[in-house]
Amino acid sequence: MQRVALFVTCLVDQVMPEIGIATVRLLRAAGCEVVFPEAQTCCGQPFFNSGFRPEARRLAERTIAAFEPFDAVVAPSGSCTTMLRVEYPHLLGDRPGWAHRARELAAKTYELSEFLTQVLDWDPPRRVAGVRVAYHDSCHMCRLLGLREPPRDALRRAGYDLVEMQEPDRCCGFGGLFSVRMPEVSNAMTAEKLAQATDTGAHVLATADPGCLMQMRGLARERVRIEHIATLLAASLEA
Repeated sequence: MQRVALFVTCLVDQVMPEIGIATVRLLRAAGCEVVFPEAQTCCGQPFFNSGFRPEARRLAERTIAAFEPFDAVVAPSGSCTTMLRVEYPHLLGDRPGWAHRARELAAKTYELSEFLTQVLDWDPPRRVAGVRVAYHDSCHMCRLLGLREPPRDALRRAGYDLVEMQEPDRCCGFGGLFSVRMPEVSNAMTAEKLAQATDTGAHVLATADPGCLMQMRGLARERVRIEHIATLLAASLEA
């Protein structure tokens, strides 16, 4: 049995705890012992993206120390996974005593669908039937991690009927502070994403990033249901 640490992410912890609960249920059903290190905080991505590197380094070092004891670290977020896996080694690359520790954490950090399909070869006990899903590729997940197939593979394994949007990797308009600094442009991008999802006839638009989920839900109204893949995959445990 793998001893897996949950990196819950700020948005999941503070705004959408059901995603964290679904993640734990999935990992336990797949045979993992799941631990929640209480010393964890924000991964530092807002500081990093805003140019506050000393503050981002302090949170990176705290995160590394909190998660070092575990076999694997799993996050229900492509964005935060990118911060731990890709940016920490850059951020701490010139700091003696931390560069190696950052690379070690990066090597054992996974996004949820990636961990389920590529590490655990997850086989859901039951399958959902008759639900058509379109998947939105978040920018960090597909461009920096190169993870396009794992979320689609996980959804297919759970029994969902996948349909593709015209531009599944088109940005949803969130972009962290971008949506705050340029709301008109951000909302226009979200409207285009939602229109493409609606055109597919999908019942649900799925994403692996809580930030994208929050942005799209804010403007979706009743055009299409927006869900995180963790809650969709967890539904297969009860189908």
